[in-house]
Amino acid sequence: MDKMQLKALAKINLGLDVLRRREDGYHDVRMIMQTVRIFDRLALVKQDKEGIRVRTNLYYLPANENNLVYKAANLLFEEFDIRGGLSIDLKKYIPVAAGMAGGSSDAAAVLYGLNRMYGLGLSQEQLMERAVKIGADVPYCIMRGTALAEGIGEKLTPLPPMPPCNILVAKPGISVSTKYVYENLHANDLKPEQHPDIDGILDALKKQDLRSMAECLRDGNVLETVTAEAYPVISRLKATMEENGAAVALMSGSGPTVFGIYEDRMQARRAMAAIRKSRLAKQLFLTTPYNNNRRNG
Repeated sequence: MDKMQLKALAKINLGLDVLRRREDGYHDVRMIMQTVRIFDRLALVKQDKEGIRVRTNLYYLPANENNLVYKAANLLFEEFDIRGGLSIDLKKYIPVAAGMAGGSSDAAAVLYGLNRMYGLGLSQEQLMERAVKIGADVPYCIMRGTALAEGIGEKLTPLPPMPPCNILVAKPGISVSTKYVYENLHANDLKPEQHPDIDGILDALKKQDLRSMAECLRDGNVLETVTAEAYPVISRLKATMEENGAAVALMSGSGPTVFGIYEDRMQARRAMAAIRKSRLAKQLFLTTPYNNNRRNG
């Protein structure tokens, strides 16, 4: 196999709690990850000339060893002493620096793709073991679906799928530094009532109860205490979604992306129109959960 076309899917957080800041500077988290049908496209092509070459459709993204897709390819090239070269053509559609794991998902797609192209014979578990060397979200992006993430995000437990629904995703025209958010969270000083109801969300998923899940999602992202305070547009987006029929609206990851959950697709479309008219968001997507076992591609 000399070439491969892949899709790298985005994620949202159905709940995100930070338990504590560790002595090594990382944070112990407990969060529920959900893949959604927003995706980047990647084309992998074997080359005779040695080396890994990356091209993207966004001028401001690195096209060298600082890009996670390069790091993913290089990891396997070095470990398995792969000869020849590789070109990676990356078309970005997932919002960048938006709390949706776009870069991590791109890296996961490259790991998956190279495993097949070069017949490396790695299992999903073995790919995930290598993925954590690239970033904490990359193992999840190989697994996909609905999962509980613990530790620094690398300890993953598959969960019952998210109930069918419509998800409106809005990315305002700002970028948020994950490092800034975590540094200003002061995780060890959080009060008990500031922690999201992760157990309630888990129970609702088990019962496949969308409304109960939505209720548990209120204040379901502890990082909003930092990001929404610094960027008022996040609260405005949440309010606009809920005023236009969302069962709940929540920030994903460290932000600034906000998503709303809708049972009725027409309501979601009306909310989309309202946000477009308000100009609160630069990018808007109406999507659904990705819950089946299809792989990249």
